Amino acid sequence: MANVDTTSLLLLALAALGLFSNNTPVSIAMIVLLLLRVMNLHQTFPWIEKYGLSIGIVILTIGVMSPMASGKLTMQTILQSFLHWKSLLAICIGMLVAFLGGRGAALMTNQPTVVAGLLIGTVLGVALFGGVPVGPLIAAGLLSLLIGKS
Repeated sequence: MANVDTTSLLLLALAALGLFSNNTPVSIAMIVLLLLRVMNLHQTFPWIEKYGLSIGIVILTIGVMSPMASGKLTMQTILQSFLHWKSLLAICIGMLVAFLGGRGAALMTNQPTVVAGLLIGTVLGVALFGGVPVGPLIAAGLLSLLIGKS
């Protein structure tokens, strides 16, 4: 049992949880990290730890902003969002979520021990409650409000 790589087993278990819960991004991420370990590319981990979250946020922002860039979301539609109470509420909630995401990113950076719990909670939320796997940053932001920012 001394030769068992517990980190790889954990990555495999999280990949399996991702598959079980139809959480493809988690499964892919765990498999990529496992492959990096198996291929002995450990030197990439510090770089991923330092820049991975920022790169992910950039990719997410590109995805969210693509309707505007493609012309599907027009300037008229954007301006009309300031005239309806539901759209104004959406703007406020968007601001709150961005705030929580910022706190969450700081918490995940400063207290990496919470990341596993947040990831497992997200996977379980998808598996058990039919949720969508977009919550770790927001969950970390809520957690930061409860336990402090760092």
